[in-house]
Amino acid sequence: MGYKPAMCSHYQAPALPEIYRAAFGVEPPAALGKHDVWPGYPAGFIRRHEHADVGDEAVPEHEALTGLFGLVPHWAKDSKGSKYTYNARSETVAEKPSYREAWRRAQHCIIPATAFFEPDWRSGRAVSTRIERADGQPMGIAGLWSSWRAAQGEIVHSFTMLTINADAHPLMRHFHKPDDEKRMVVILPQARYSDWLQASAQEAPDFMQPYPADQLVATVPPGHRQLF
Repeated sequence: MGYKPAMCSHYQAPALPEIYRAAFGVEPPAALGKHDVWPGYPAGFIRRHEHADVGDEAVPEHEALTGLFGLVPHWAKDSKGSKYTYNARSETVAEKPSYREAWRRAQHCIIPATAFFEPDWRSGRAVSTRIERADGQPMGIAGLWSSWRAAQGEIVHSFTMLTINADAHPLMRHFHKPDDEKRMVVILPQARYSDWLQASAQEAPDFMQPYPADQLVATVPPGHRQLF
């Protein structure tokens, strides 16, 4: 499938339709999917509307759909691979078979999230840590989407989160095992949501930037010592 284990395998999606309207300016998908999302689970994603260029004012610029967390390329024989393709490394996304067509076609999407979770190993064992925006607003994570046709003819949408190196990030460098490369998802500035969805493949690397550490908050479960 052309994947390499990455980082964000668990996140929380907005539970209320109002969040899609207020934070992302779109109508929520017909089915919101899971709130706690793991690879292979259905959840919402936002893309540029497939008919946005027809010039019809009745067609919204963006649309929210439900897809599997984990990209299923069009050539896949089944959707089981979505459990492994939930993150795409920005450094190799243009080369890996699972992602390269979606990248080349600039099939950009935004993945709405209220928080994501990463393991902190500094105590000697993994402590699941919740990471969210410091202002309490939902975050839009940069991703790629794809469509796959099942044997029964059903169209299945799916998506993956784009990640970048975080070895020098003041917050995200604390997560995962000590010898592992540090990674983080690409959290988009809210003012650039539309820009990302309209960007070409050549413009896409400009968006692969770390989100400021002082605009994120990490919270450990009750009973665990705060390490940040």
